Amino acid sequence: MPKFYKPSEVAELLNYNKVTIIRWIHAGKIKAIKIGRDYRIPEEEVQKLLGKKKETTRAVLYARVSGRDQKEDLETQLKTLEQYAVSKGYQIVDEVKEIASGLKENRKGLKKLINLAKNGEYDILIVTYPDRLTRFGFKYLEELFTAYNVRIETVFKKDKTPKEELVEDLIAIITSFAGRLYGLRSHKNKKFVQGFKKLLTEVENE
Repeated sequence: MPKFYKPSEVAELLNYNKVTIIRWIHAGKIKAIKIGRDYRIPEEEVQKLLGKKKETTRAVLYARVSGRDQKEDLETQLKTLEQYAVSKGYQIVDEVKEIASGLKENRKGLKKLINLAKNGEYDILIVTYPDRLTRFGFKYLEELFTAYNVRIETVFKKDKTPKEELVEDLIAIITSFAGRLYGLRSHKNKKFVQGFKKLLTEVENE
C-alpha cells in the first residue's frame, strides 16, 4: 500500500515552511491528493523532491552601489559573487544588481528578491557584505527571507569597530538626505556630502 505524507511532514523533510509546500501544491509543482480540507503527498513524489533538493542549491546574487560613479565596483561585486557561488557548487538562477541607497526601502532590486523568495524560486541569497542588502535592519530582512526558506550568505564579514560603523552610517544618512534635498546628481549634493566628510575628518584629527 502506498505511503502518503502530510504537507507539514514534507516541509520538515525538505527544511521548508509548510506554507511553501501548500503554495507549491496549488501551483502544480507538487502532485498531491485532497482529503477533505487537507492534502496528502505520495511517497514517490516526496522522494523526487528530496532528490532535487540534494542535487542543486539555487542561488541568487545581489550587488548594489550607491552612485552611478561606482559602476565598476558593481561589476567587481558580481564577479566575486559568481566565483563564490561556483566554489560552493551552487546553481546561479538569477543576478540582481542596482544603483540605489541602502537606506531606500522601496528598491526595485530588493522587491524582486522578496518576490522570487515568495515564489520559492531560490534557496540562497548571496551578497558580498550585509550592508549591500541594507544599511539598517539586516536581521529583520534575514528573518523575512528565512520565513520563505531562503538563507542569506555573505562572502565577507566586516570586522569593524563601533566607531567605524557609526561613521559609515552617518555618511549613508547624510548622503541619502542630501540626495533627496538637492538631487542625487546635483553639484550641491556632492558639495554637501564632501563637506560633511571633511568635517568628520577634521573632528577625528583634533
